Amino acid sequence: MVAVVVVSHSRALARAAVALAAEMAPTARIEIAAGLDEKTLGTDATAIRSALAAADDGSGVVVLMDLGSAVLSAELALEMVDDELRSRVLLCPAPLVEGLVAAAVAAASGAGRDEVAREAIAGLAGKQAQLGEAPAPAQPAPAQPAPARPGAAQPAPAGEFGAVATVRVGNPHGLHARPAARLVTEARRLDAGVEVRNRTTGSGWVPATSLSRVATLGALRGHEIDVRASGPRARQAVDEIVAVAARQFDETPPELEKIGEWGGDDPVDVGKLDGATTGVRRGQPASAGIGLGPAWRRSSTSPDLPDEPSRGADAEWRRVTDAVAAVRREIDKIWEGNPEASIFDAHLLLLDDAELLGEARRRIDAGAAAPPAFRGAAGLIAADFDALEDPYLRGRGDDVHAVADQVLRAMLGIAERTPAGDGVLVAADLTPAEAATLDPVRVKGVLLAFGSATSHGAILARTRGIPMVVGAGPAVLSVPPGAAVALDGSTGEFAVNPPGDVLTRFRERAASRSARARAAGSRAHQPAVTADGVRIEVAANIGSLADATAAAEHGADLAGLVRTEFLFLDRAAAPGADEQFATYRQLAAALGGRRITLRTLDVGGDKPLRYAPAPHEQNPFLGVRGIRHSLAHPALFAEQLLAIARVARETPVSVMFPMVSTVAEIVAARRMLDDALARTGPAAGLRVGIMVEVPAAALRAAAFTPYVDFVSVGTNDLTQYTLAAERGNAAVPADGLDPAVLRLVGGICRRAGVPVAVCGELAGDEAAVPLLTALGVRELSVAPPAVPLVKEAVRATRLDLAGPLAERALELADAADVRRLSVQSGR
Repeated sequence: MVAVVVVSHSRALARAAVALAAEMAPTARIEIAAGLDEKTLGTDATAIRSALAAADDGSGVVVLMDLGSAVLSAELALEMVDDELRSRVLLCPAPLVEGLVAAAVAAASGAGRDEVAREAIAGLAGKQAQLGEAPAPAQPAPAQPAPARPGAAQPAPAGEFGAVATVRVGNPHGLHARPAARLVTEARRLDAGVEVRNRTTGSGWVPATSLSRVATLGALRGHEIDVRASGPRARQAVDEIVAVAARQFDETPPELEKIGEWGGDDPVDVGKLDGATTGVRRGQPASAGIGLGPAWRRSSTSPDLPDEPSRGADAEWRRVTDAVAAVRREIDKIWEGNPEASIFDAHLLLLDDAELLGEARRRIDAGAAAPPAFRGAAGLIAADFDALEDPYLRGRGDDVHAVADQVLRAMLGIAERTPAGDGVLVAADLTPAEAATLDPVRVKGVLLAFGSATSHGAILARTRGIPMVVGAGPAVLSVPPGAAVALDGSTGEFAVNPPGDVLTRFRERAASRSARARAAGSRAHQPAVTADGVRIEVAANIGSLADATAAAEHGADLAGLVRTEFLFLDRAAAPGADEQFATYRQLAAALGGRRITLRTLDVGGDKPLRYAPAPHEQNPFLGVRGIRHSLAHPALFAEQLLAIARVARETPVSVMFPMVSTVAEIVAARRMLDDALARTGPAAGLRVGIMVEVPAAALRAAAFTPYVDFVSVGTNDLTQYTLAAERGNAAVPADGLDPAVLRLVGGICRRAGVPVAVCGELAGDEAAVPLLTALGVRELSVAPPAVPLVKEAVRATRLDLAGPLAERALELADAADVRRLSVQSGR
């Protein structure tokens, strides 16, 4: 990716400009060389030289400067670097602020160096158009025209546009910088030539790939914008632009914009730091714990590809297959002992995706080298995901990019990005693969500008015990490396270069948490009993033999959820009943004879099986998954039930059917279980339950009572289905503490007539423990390392006090209010 270096007399001005640009293009690579120190105005050629070296990755560097002597210093710095670097650097005469915004958007969208410079120079066009001045023609530095993206459609001559549409601007402030940047980013991604015009004002057509030209439209709220596209995917391109416009160009709702802002009169909820709130901001809590240390940043996500010729189709194809095999080995290592390793199921399947590999092979056969062939193929697959209507499936495009980056790094011999030193990682977002490589000893915390507390990256951070705050706002992307950062992953609070009194309070909180953890560990194997004498079972979610061992070590009362998928995924054929039986026996033995709750195979949606495929569906997450998939593959289901029935004759076992939504499904599943028991003989200790993950089952809990001994609420999926909010989508809230979700949980407890457990992420949220137990939940199943602290949270709960608290929570506006109430109440 082309990088931008900002040269300014004022360090504060440069940081503010970069923060503004980061709002439009959070992934842009921007370095600052500004001021002689924090307060002294001036420019330093040596500092500029260092910034150029830091920015350069071979893709090119564009330098923006403010005043005359900044230009002189930049020219001097250019003389100080070697010829190779100098050839990649362009000093650009664009206006600093407007040019930086336009350049950042262009660079983040994949534009070349000269195109980035042209966009920067044209950055004043929008302002000139609004004030009635004719924009001067852009005069970029001498350069060749920027090449088109490989495979991208070129703008069509007039009359050759294959698709048109009209959208209405609904954004409160019109098509200003942020939504305009979203439009440009989308247009650049599409394999079509896209143009837009303001029908309301009668403007001319402009390329949708140019932020400066889009800014000239002057589109206000209510204005109608015409969209037209050319090329083989013109219809898809127009549909995508229409969809983005319908989402108000993904602009954050006004009530959410305050999250993570650097200013304002209400930076944090009063009382969280004993009244000392100076310099403290708030994002969203994602992984409990206190993180203290210097900020550090990762390098660019995607590796840069060398300009190299093909070594021959066979040799290039071997590079692909060798790299795929290497990545598979990396993921297999992550699988070992990781309770959340199923997050990588989709990644493993993508490594064998016939369409992805077939497209890469076609490009190699056409003469491409392996790296660009694989990246191009992945780009096409990701674009297909992006075109889907379902938001969860659209998000799987991120999986494609993540896998492609892993394969390319393996192909090029580039190590996975790991921290250069101890501290707090500051980033835009965190993929599961990146989270899995973080060293909990060195990484003291993670502060994300965007992201979600229920994303797979956040789940892995919790599993690894790394404190995390998400949704802190794009301004955190301007935090300089080395700046002191303090964060609390339990409350979402964070501070950059905090005053001494604030830092002291963060440290005190860290010491208190450490003391609590030690106390919890010393009592981990004791029962969890509330302060008023009610026993709550604290179980463990497990997905491997190593997890079972860890669960026993951390004092789990039982295995509340065994994800049996780990036996079925990433293999050519299903495991037989004998293999499953042996594994289930090993799990029970590792837990010392404690009860194990075996969830039957939960696949479909984002976890398909090669040997038992689900039908093609427009929206697999509302289709054949969970129990529906098992009933659709009776032979596969019967083998698993036979193994479960056999092990239930030897050790305490519960069987649990996932994603049940109708009584007919549980009746059919029980009939097949009875058939298995008829073959093995009765199992006296076998208990039967369902996972309640869809509102239909939650609202009709009593209808299932005749067929089950218990129910377990899967709050991850229940939250997503109830709030229509995909867990990895930072633009929509997906917090299980939402009053709507809590109402469903309370209704289940009242109507089910059998014991109720919770086995989703919410069960491990200490702020949720008093509310869930007050609503009637009597078992909490969590990641093994979380067992001791959840037991302590139970012991700190008085149900006679938590009951009224839960009633108040049900009447609150949203999850943030509920969390605030629980934390402030002190349980």
